[in-house]
Amino acid sequence: MDIAQLEVFLAVAREGGFSRAAEKLYRTQSAVSQAVRKLEKEIGEPLFDRSSREGLLTDAGRILQEYAERLINLRENAREALTELRELQMGKLVVGANELTALYLLRVLGEFRRLHPAIRIVVQRSLGSQLPDDVRRHRCEFGVLTYEPRDEELSSIVVYSDELIFVVPPQHPLARESRISIRQLGAESFVAHIVPSPYRDRVIQLFEKHKTPLHMGVELPTLQAIKRFVALGNGVAFLPEISVEDEIARGDLVRIPIQELSEHRKLRLIHRKAGALSHAGRAFLKVAESVAHTQGGRYCFERDR
Repeated sequence: MDIAQLEVFLAVAREGGFSRAAEKLYRTQSAVSQAVRKLEKEIGEPLFDRSSREGLLTDAGRILQEYAERLINLRENAREALTELRELQMGKLVVGANELTALYLLRVLGEFRRLHPAIRIVVQRSLGSQLPDDVRRHRCEFGVLTYEPRDEELSSIVVYSDELIFVVPPQHPLARESRISIRQLGAESFVAHIVPSPYRDRVIQLFEKHKTPLHMGVELPTLQAIKRFVALGNGVAFLPEISVEDEIARGDLVRIPIQELSEHRKLRLIHRKAGALSHAGRAFLKVAESVAHTQGGRYCFERDR
């Protein structure tokens, strides 16, 4: 049986006769009768009592009517759900990020939420090194990276330009300096991130190059913990600018330029090349591009493949 047959059957049952059903469906009575006979043959049971002019249903007909109505309603529900999905009235957006790259998402997801409040947003925490594989394996639709992935299966869009900066608490003696040198930091106690990263490696190399000791007396697991620890007067730190913008604006931390330090890093949004993005995914890219245009500065939207 197919949906078209069931619709004809239901029309006869609801209208109480073949002729009235034919008028309702804009079909001939013979076409309606033929469709019902074909359905009865397939089921192996009569659906209507042919001795009655009222189109009375048999026991088999009443059972089929119940299930046919469920099927038709289910089809309509599916159509409505797909329409809602296309119109972004439902759906889910899954983005993979680590502690740092999730900070880029805050402004973009805030705007996305404002425009599409019915879409559920999930940001999955993952190691940066694992994100390309997570996207390839459909664990998330997008990933935000701090490096360019060497993977031809992935599209990459530069969305933010970050910088490594040196920060101290406001009461620190260096807080009054407008610019310093690496050699002035040999006696400082640094609070470091315990997770290895290219930023950490380059800082170590920079101190080695300038023959300056680097004392990492404390290593903490999160950027948030490092910021608070330094703000309380427990050392100094190198941190991504995106992670300390609010603290610098409030005066909780002070940024001091270092003449030998110029470490910039691009944040990239990645997604699979093959297969279409979801409706929510396409809307997310539009919002990311719009934020880049309206915010400017470090925000951008540049495809590099």
